[in-house]
Amino acid sequence: MPQHPTHALTMALVLFVALDAHAMGLSPTEDSEAIPVLAPDPETPADGEGRDGGRILLTVAVGDTLSALLHKAGIEAADIAAATAALRPHLPPRALRPGQDLAIETELAEPARLVSLELALDPLRRLRLERHDDGTFRGAIETLPAVRHLVRADGEIRASLYADLRAAGLSSAAILSLIRALSHTVDLQRDLRAGNRFTVLFERFRSPDGTLLQEGGALFFDLALADRRVRLWRYTRADGTTDWFDEHGQSLRRALLRTPLDGARITSAFGLRTHPILGFDRHHRGVDFAAPAGTPVFAAGDGTVTFAGWRGDYGRTVMIRHAGGYDTLYAHLFAITVRPGARVRQGQVIGRVGSTGLATGPHLHFEVHRNRVAIDPRTIRHLPGQRLEGVELARFHAERARTEAQLAALAERLELAAAD
Repeated sequence: MPQHPTHALTMALVLFVALDAHAMGLSPTEDSEAIPVLAPDPETPADGEGRDGGRILLTVAVGDTLSALLHKAGIEAADIAAATAALRPHLPPRALRPGQDLAIETELAEPARLVSLELALDPLRRLRLERHDDGTFRGAIETLPAVRHLVRADGEIRASLYADLRAAGLSSAAILSLIRALSHTVDLQRDLRAGNRFTVLFERFRSPDGTLLQEGGALFFDLALADRRVRLWRYTRADGTTDWFDEHGQSLRRALLRTPLDGARITSAFGLRTHPILGFDRHHRGVDFAAPAGTPVFAAGDGTVTFAGWRGDYGRTVMIRHAGGYDTLYAHLFAITVRPGARVRQGQVIGRVGSTGLATGPHLHFEVHRNRVAIDPRTIRHLPGQRLEGVELARFHAERARTEAQLAALAERLELAAAD
């Protein structure tokens, strides 16, 4: 990923052009409109190392719990119990991640009494706990001062879509979201060619002094293929759910995914075949995808889990009921992460690839049923997803117009910078 020069701090519009990115065929422009998306907190003193004036800095290791860390800091048992109870609504027991820093302030006593606690949840949020005068603890999640920047990058396919978008500055999470949306309408192996041009608009969050705090998501993507142009917008509905849509408000997300895992290859197609273990011909009711053990398996569509457990030769299996009379089945799983009755969203991880049941090695057996009859998953590619209507469609078109205006403004600033 290219290293960009430092940004000048200003509350007006700032143009940013990365010269080293131009050498890669990219032309990113960053617009810092100083949009305060997160309110600043009062300043707090910097963390020290070790014990200094009752302040302790601990780093979370694998297997650590909040209670264990507070015990390690010498906090009395009553305070540990009260503090963990106060933080439970904000910090589930297993939410700590290795590498996080925990800053603890204590009264110097034996055993120590807890005064305050601070934990960075991510670059934009921190969890704080404080003791009040009545001896009780109160916890809250506080946001750090941040400014939302919009970045436009224009480039072309040279290595791979993933590598070229990384070079443009997008995070891995933003790229995967884009790739999954594109995979519904573009054959990423056959349609993409070197030289295909793209434009992407994405977010960055910076501190007031210009320090990068966090890469945000992509908002718009335009891809020029040899035979057509694909344009998609990210839009959040009134109910809070977010999807990618084309210019007409049609969701790019199809009703069902044909391939419910990333980076897999088909080893056995739908239809008559010789069973690799039993040795005789019988109808193969699904498609087998070879993938390393532990590879995440996604729900092929929105629905309700109707079965999650052991199912004879299928081994560990998940079954999901979808709208329109469709059901999907995922077999030979190593692990299952959902329970019967749970509502799932398309793309949600429901298990991991394994070789349980009658299997020769790690793979996913995937079936699609329509009105309880198994069908070839390849026939579901044209099942359309949701189309926005009414007020939602009007809101989408308004957001789309705003995005296009931002893209045009960034392109104009890029041309002015090039002229200078």
